[in-house]
Amino acid sequence: MEQEVVIRVQDLSKRYRLGVTGGATLGEELQAWWARMRGRPDPLSKLTIKQQPQRVGEHFWALRDISFEVEKGEILGVIGRNGAGKSTLLKLLSRITTPTTGTVHMRGRVSSLLEVGTGFNPELTGRENIFLNGAILGMKKAEITRKLDDIIAFSGIQHHIDSPVKRYSSGMKVRLGFAVAAHLEPEIMIIDEVLAVGDAEFQRKCLGTMKDVAGSGRTVLFVSHNMLSVRSLCSRVIWMQDGQILKVGDTEDVVREYLNAYTRLDPEVRWELGPKAPGTDEIRLTRVAIERMTGEGPITWEESFRIAVDFHSYNGIPEGNINVGLHIYNQDDVLVFGSSWREWSPELDPLPPGGHQLACSIPGELLNSGDYRVVVHVFMRGRRIFRVEDTVAFEIHEARREGAFFGRKKGIFRPKLQWDLAGVESRS
Repeated sequence: MEQEVVIRVQDLSKRYRLGVTGGATLGEELQAWWARMRGRPDPLSKLTIKQQPQRVGEHFWALRDISFEVEKGEILGVIGRNGAGKSTLLKLLSRITTPTTGTVHMRGRVSSLLEVGTGFNPELTGRENIFLNGAILGMKKAEITRKLDDIIAFSGIQHHIDSPVKRYSSGMKVRLGFAVAAHLEPEIMIIDEVLAVGDAEFQRKCLGTMKDVAGSGRTVLFVSHNMLSVRSLCSRVIWMQDGQILKVGDTEDVVREYLNAYTRLDPEVRWELGPKAPGTDEIRLTRVAIERMTGEGPITWEESFRIAVDFHSYNGIPEGNINVGLHIYNQDDVLVFGSSWREWSPELDPLPPGGHQLACSIPGELLNSGDYRVVVHVFMRGRRIFRVEDTVAFEIHEARREGAFFGRKKGIFRPKLQWDLAGVESRS
């Protein structure tokens, strides 16, 4: 029997006019003004080289010609790299912003949880915001009152429910936001990456609730970078890239292809110094590489290695103004760990003009076997000025084994920890 279609998106596009973003300080505003006066790119712009295919003249297409349908009771996952257009799509579906072209047809009440505190009035208490959200969904006060105790219990913030939301932490806002979205019975739930703010126990509770919601005939759109959650929750997945749909299909097939696309990277990438290299007028990357400490061939579990980042400083950078960081993701696109130069070396020496290399050493007997990829972040004056996703990848191979078990051990990390055996007095 044909399922009822509750979301139909046809030729949806969203275009933004490129302009100057506001600075956090007067100094940043003056810096942006001086750059414009010299005819140089805006230093406050967060656009990176990977987003350029979406730029046409003075406009940026966050979405272009998106079409898909979602059936009643379906959990549809939306995946893609940062800047792919996922959040823009959800904002259009939630009617937070309007499309440039195309149409969106949705049947039923929609509840959205896109950013921490979405839909909350910070001056009202948590209890008052529950009633406010219910009223926005078109529910009567008696309906909301009937579910009030369940919402408060699920959120786990009973002791703060009568405090103003502006005093809540980000985790508390997410807990209350999801509890409201799940229990006020919207026909369509739209959930962005905000669940990553909650702790592991709350995330498991949310995933279980979303499964129950779909089982009751309601529809869920779920955006996440956590492929384990997507695989366990979604029946179908949309893969987005550069504002367009790259593939739609069975979850396992699409996720596998998505992950493989970013683990087939080389162990070294170089850029010719110039405007096409990732960066800004102050600093540009020239090379990222996986470097062996000793020997050749594949990296095994016992071996140490390093990740080198070469960059060029044009005019010299005052002391403490620059930082370079790395994020390491595994084959499930889970962030394994992050590290930055200033965490290790807080000295605030100025950086002279010219070429420089930073190298992060990864000790042996730490990461489990498997595939990993590296994302590079560059910060200026405590603010990230650009990131480069597609840099390098590496694989950790199994070391020589003894014993009967030769399969892959479980877990992200596999440190070699010390164990001690000692005799103790036995008691009857």
